[in-house]
Amino acid sequence: MKLTTQEYNKVTVVELNGEFIGESVSIFQKKIEDLITPEKEGIVLDFSNVGYIDSRGLESLVWIREICSSHLIQLKLAGLDENCAKILEITRLDQKFDRYSELAEAVKSFA
Repeated sequence: MKLTTQEYNKVTVVELNGEFIGESVSIFQKKIEDLITPEKEGIVLDFSNVGYIDSRGLESLVWIREICSSHLIQLKLAGLDENCAKILEITRLDQKFDRYSELAEAVKSFA
């Protein structure tokens, strides 16, 4: 999986490209740890280019939610396709995250 970031004031967008599976989780977690700063207001995970999330990916989402919460950083998910949204619903994790269909919506929600 490839990760790219963009900054919008005190909000960072992390664009994920590829499958969000076990072997890419450690790269993802390291990237998120690097983004956690006292000035950060929020992080948006852009799933527009992700077609699949496995159990390790789900564990990583729970992990990032806890890390962000402990640092008073809002976490939002954007662009989940039907398959990824269904995986979150089945595991009932959809109730734990603010989700937006479009990235722009998620970024604007911090204003």
